[in-house]
Amino acid sequence: MEKPEIISYQALRKIVGMLGIAFPVGLVLGSIVLGSCEWSDIQGSISGYYHTVMRDVFVGTLCVVAFFLYAYRGYNHWADILASRAACVFALGVAFFPTSMQDEPRNACTRMLEPAAKWVGTVHYVSAALLFATFTVFSLLLFTKTDGDMTPEKEKRNLIFRICGVVMALCIVLLGLYFAFFERTSLRNYKPVFWLEAIALWAFGISWLTKGEFIFKDKLHHSASTQGRPRQPLPVS
Repeated sequence: MEKPEIISYQALRKIVGMLGIAFPVGLVLGSIVLGSCEWSDIQGSISGYYHTVMRDVFVGTLCVVAFFLYAYRGYNHWADILASRAACVFALGVAFFPTSMQDEPRNACTRMLEPAAKWVGTVHYVSAALLFATFTVFSLLLFTKTDGDMTPEKEKRNLIFRICGVVMALCIVLLGLYFAFFERTSLRNYKPVFWLEAIALWAFGISWLTKGEFIFKDKLHHSASTQGRPRQPLPVS
């Protein structure tokens, strides 16, 4: 008989993965359906949607992810606990310390809010960078661990974890290069920050869906059943 807590953790991992994948798409579509935005009004970054009609969705989604990360334990290893607690703090930092819109072009989609202090924007950018870095650590270093035999399905999941981690790391590097050398160029018209952040979030979502065994789910042990004992699920990995 499968343990209820294992089922619950797998379901929660899938929910977080789905939230990561749906987050950018939901913000764009929601701003069009609920606000006065057009397809051409995509914000310069994911965080820019804090200053649109999707503000509550932006903050609420980050809070849901943050509090799940706070409760996440992995293998109860100190690294898993430290990474999950840190990611929780960084997610809340992104949510409650809004990005600065002083240098961003405004459109019909943007709400005119009182400008925040410069340090608020600094906290936001640092929190966002550290959050994506922590997500990368999850995929490359933590999700690839195992608590039992390395099954063929686990090997396939590890490959996905590594691909997602590399994609997120590459997005972080490209964002750094953009802010260092291209932020004041015509490249900003193509919204590179939004698209790189969206790709990183999709990689994050796929990684967590895979961690929840949405794909390549471990098969049950058959040896136990042949000896007259009920089959048990493989250890969660």
